[in-house]
Amino acid sequence: MFYFDPLYFLFVGPTFALALWASWRVKSTFARYASVGVRSGMTGAEAADAVARAGGAMVTIERQQGFLSDHYDPRTKTLRLSPDVHDGRSISAIAVGAHEAGHAIQHAKNYAWLGFRTMMVPVCAFGSRMWVWIFMAGMILQGSNARRGGQLASDAGSTWSFGEMLTSLGILMFAAVVLFQIVTLPVEIDASNRAKAVLGRTGIVTSEAEAQGVAKVLGAAAWTYVAAALTAIATLVYLLMRQRRN
Repeated sequence: MFYFDPLYFLFVGPTFALALWASWRVKSTFARYASVGVRSGMTGAEAADAVARAGGAMVTIERQQGFLSDHYDPRTKTLRLSPDVHDGRSISAIAVGAHEAGHAIQHAKNYAWLGFRTMMVPVCAFGSRMWVWIFMAGMILQGSNARRGGQLASDAGSTWSFGEMLTSLGILMFAAVVLFQIVTLPVEIDASNRAKAVLGRTGIVTSEAEAQGVAKVLGAAAWTYVAAALTAIATLVYLLMRQRRN
């Protein structure tokens, strides 16, 4: 329904293009620095453990399949690292491992934005799956009402009210997803800043060239979160305009 609407491409198209560029950039930057070793000889898992401990966090580190599937699970205080990061002895591996350890440090320090994002996860997981179906059902009901001009006004009015209620509910659910994407930005940027500070302080990163490489890897990753937030905001604006047009 959305993808054939010119208005959708007008609002979401530029941010979608940014998301594609950000995805390409993070993959290409990771690949570039995955071939550059670090003098410390540490793996990404070892660096993540060292960074977490230096920041006052105790974590369990697990190896997980999937390219750049790395994440921190605050429920179990577990860092799950992809094979390239867990076993790699490169700038890319060190950067990503340290970034995930940055989330563990946030957790240990009771960083407010991380706590808020964690609380939002169950709501957003449900909303991200269901909002589009609820919104579309409402749009279909409103469209059906517009075509039934000969029915009793009371029947038409009740159908319109229910359809409008569904579209509003769908938009509200998607707005929660947008808020989650926005909150993710300071969480991810702060985790990277904590990681870079600890890497330099502990001597895991031993040269300016390594520090610059870490910054480039984490900077490229940050663009994916910026693109995701902008795409979500643009989509929300489109949904509100689509609702008003119907």
